[in-house]
Amino acid sequence: MSIADYHFISRWRVEGTCEEVSDVLKDVADLRRWWPATYLDVQVLEEGDAAGVGKLVSLHTRGYLPYSLRWQFRVTESRHPYGSTLEAVGDLQGRGIWTFRQDGLLVDITFDWKVRARKPVVRALSLLLRPLLASNHQYAMRRGEQSLKLELARRRARTPEEAALIPPPPAK
Repeated sequence: MSIADYHFISRWRVEGTCEEVSDVLKDVADLRRWWPATYLDVQVLEEGDAAGVGKLVSLHTRGYLPYSLRWQFRVTESRHPYGSTLEAVGDLQGRGIWTFRQDGLLVDITFDWKVRARKPVVRALSLLLRPLLASNHQYAMRRGEQSLKLELARRRARTPEEAALIPPPPAK
């Protein structure tokens, strides 16, 4: 295992259904709008099949530290509405597995992310600043959970007026 290898397991718990969560997360072109604290740019390069398998996406992302990452992922498996698997290349290389489990009115969401930092500055800093770099990832994922909760509430709003009362997602 390289010093630039990371394994993160993020757990979220949101009100909704697995279908709702799956619909939000599979619409990757919309990530920048509802998760702006992390996603600077998102481009769908290939659509993939009807289930999204084969979809290729180019991303420009950040956390709170003063660097950004450019990477791509391809969806390699869909378990709709219970999750998906992706393979990443670029500044990050590895595998991510989203898993959704219904628990009454809530959805337990797990993102299992095994990744190697390939961006030279991140690789170089991994030896000395590993906890800080891990904190940067955890920050981005906390913003994701907050943003997903707001997006689900916005999508469930019955009127435009009700939707307008929901605060915007955290931008940083």
